[in-house]
Amino acid sequence: MDNKIKWGLVGLLVLGGAALAQAEQTGTAEKAVTALENTWLQSQKTNNPDLIAAHWSEKMISIDSDGKVSDRAQILVSSKGTKYTSVDISDLHVTVVENTAIASLVFDAKGTDAKGKPLDCLNPGGSVVGSD
Repeated sequence: MDNKIKWGLVGLLVLGGAALAQAEQTGTAEKAVTALENTWLQSQKTNNPDLIAAHWSEKMISIDSDGKVSDRAQILVSSKGTKYTSVDISDLHVTVVENTAIASLVFDAKGTDAKGKPLDCLNPGGSVVGSD
């Protein structure tokens, strides 16, 4: 067999192996992010943000529908004050691109916010999880 063909086949095998490894890592990342989203959902259902807080980065921010930006500490205070009577997510999709996972979902909740105002929302939302 010609050396060029041999090296071409070796190259294809290496690339194929790398693609397979990437696909396996992507599947693992999708499962991990889905599990985190479900932990977050459970924390909302039980009005217990401490279930998910340990998984949140110190650099975490949230941008609400009014454009208000909150850091991790503010999110925890607000979460502890919010009381849900019902909460669910639907249409959860996780997309992995290199070292970043993007979760998109629809959040449906009723209850009272941290200020005691009635809360009835059906919002698209999501999370972005990445590593340096």
